[in-house]
This record gives sequence, structure tokens and C-alpha cells, in this order.
Amino acid sequence: MTEMVDKKIDVKYRKAAQVINSAGGTPYPITDTLIEILKHLLTEEYLDFIMAFKKQRSQTMEQLNASSNLSEEKILKNVEVLAKKGLIFNQPNRYGVMVFRLLPFVNVGAFEYIFMKKIGYTAEEKELADLFHKLDEEVSDLIQANYDTYVGTIDKSPPIDRTIPPSEIEIIVDKELEVPTEHVIPTRKVEDLIEKFDDIAVGYCFCRHHKDILGASCKQTDIRENCFTFGKSARYTSEQGFARKISKEEASRILKEAEEAGLVHKAYYPNLDQSKDETSICNCCSCCCPNSRGNSIYAIVNATNYLAIIDQDLCTGCGICVEKCHNKIISLNDEDKAERDEESCIGCGVCAYFCPEDAISLVEKPRIVRIPPVRAK
Repeated sequence: MTEMVDKKIDVKYRKAAQVINSAGGTPYPITDTLIEILKHLLTEEYLDFIMAFKKQRSQTMEQLNASSNLSEEKILKNVEVLAKKGLIFNQPNRYGVMVFRLLPFVNVGAFEYIFMKKIGYTAEEKELADLFHKLDEEVSDLIQANYDTYVGTIDKSPPIDRTIPPSEIEIIVDKELEVPTEHVIPTRKVEDLIEKFDDIAVGYCFCRHHKDILGASCKQTDIRENCFTFGKSARYTSEQGFARKISKEEASRILKEAEEAGLVHKAYYPNLDQSKDETSICNCCSCCCPNSRGNSIYAIVNATNYLAIIDQDLCTGCGICVEKCHNKIISLNDEDKAERDEESCIGCGVCAYFCPEDAISLVEKPRIVRIPPVRAK
């Protein structure tokens, strides 16, 4: 009898996981590991509430009343718990109407918000970190087993993020560049992004924090608190304890420290729609970021407005750009001159920022960079 009850509960968890997967982001395969993660996050009493989002990801209170058959008081209690798990986004829309939106497991959802918060290193938190790591390994094995099929879908994938170069980098604008009329040029400079929002919050880099808990700390930097959210995302993360509100001045200082550490500014957008305002910006290292070449289990799909150009006459072959390149796509040729792989350049500007000879510059070239994951031997 107990075994039969356990199977019914397991089925409920699997159905809830499917609904969370449909909430956007990058869906995970419904494995036993994913179900264990969900059981860590939620007790059984919240599963029916998750199912209320099956047909509609974002709902007002009136809509949730109808889809969940719960009272307003009960809905608010459920939301309070799930919001602190990074599974419900609860902020008013532009008209002041509160909207409750189900969040995915990842990109951007539970994983990011859980590890954005400065947490202790309890046995439960370590187990959750281990489970997410195990799940990533399962996904990697699945992709590698179906590598050719997976790579064949990359061209249709929208960009996950967009790189923004350091503020000091001079941008060479190609006046003859033909940009399609429907192409939206988002905020181009980090300082402009800071000035754009009144509400700014900063939390821990979830990637580096996750690695810390796993015992595989970042090799590039000791900086942790430099993951930014803006606007209503900043209000959400600060209200739920994932991040803290900061001033524009502190934000600028933290971003400058990130640039000095060779980290890459990557902006994110609601539903991957870059015609909308940015929701957040990460400052990514090359060893922990899952969207850096050689480190990603998925394909890297990145939007950029720029391309690095190397002046061979000015290059002295010092190799600093080779060391600093985020995606490790710069090398020295037979003449000890730096060369980069154009197709894989995300225009982050880190190489130009550190070049002592000013031999590297950025030119305007809006495009989407798609880099497949490394194929296992």
C-alpha cells in the first residue's frame, strides 16, 4: 500500500516538473535526479498549485482563483513559499496589476535564484548543489549521445545572452554597415545600463557560488557578489532575499572591479526578447560560466554588436590576450602575432581592455554567435 502511494506521489512530482519545464528557460529531462531536486524545493502540498500554471504561465489573482480553486489568502501563502524558492515571480505589471509567473528550473529560475543568495554550507544545501551537478552531467551525456542531432538544431536557437564590452573600450563604428530596419540595438555601454534603472540589486554569482559549494572554486577571481538584477527583477530578488539593493555608484564600482578581473558583462532579457529592457547582467569568468567555450554542456548562443580586430603591425606577441580571452579563441601564429577565430568571437572586449599596445579594437558588427559544445572523444 505504501509503495502504491509513493508511486502516485512520484507521478505528481513528474507532472509538476513538466509544467515547470514549460515555463520557459532551458528544459531539463525529467529524470530521477530532477525529481529529487524538486522534492528538495517543494513538499507535496504545493504540487497542485504548480499544476494551476499548466495552461498559462503568468496569471493575475483573479485568474489564479479560477485555475487553482484556492482562496486569495491560500494563494498568497503558496506564493510566499514558492517565491523564496525561485519558482514564482510576483511583481506588478506596468498597469500596477500583480502578476504571478511560474519560473523554470534554469535560465532564469530556481537554480539561479537559489545560488544567487549567500547561503551556508549545510548538508542539505550541499546535497542540492550535488544534485544540480549530477543533472548537468546527465544532460551532457544525453547531448553527447545525440550530438549530431543536437548540433543540427543550434541554428534555430535564440541567443541566451548578449555581451557588453568594458566602458573604456573605443568602438569603431562602420558607417557603411547595413543594419536591417527591424534590428533593435539595445543598450550598448555598461554605464548606460546602470543609468537606465532606478532599482538595482546585486547578489552572488550563482555559477561561482555553486562551484564553491561543490569544492571546485573559481580559478580566475575571488569576486562573488557581482550578479545584477534591474527594475522589477531587482525588486523581486531583494524582496525574496536573493540579492540586496544598491546605489548606482556601488554598481559602477562593482562593474569596474569585474572588468579589472577580466570578467565578461553578459546581459539577459525577459523571455530572451532583446527588444525589451534588460532584466539582469552577469559578470562571467571563463572557468565557471556554463556559457563559455569548452565549459558548456549546451551550445553557446550569444548576441553581440561587436567583433575584435587585431592590428598585426602593433601586436608584439606578448600573449596577454591569449590568456585573457573568455572563450579561448585567440592564439599566436607562426610569426608570434595574435589571431582570433572570427566566428567564435563574442565581442566582449576583454582582449582589447588588457592589450598593452592598444593593438586590439572593437568594430561594430551585430550578429549571433553560435558555438557547439565540445564533442567528447
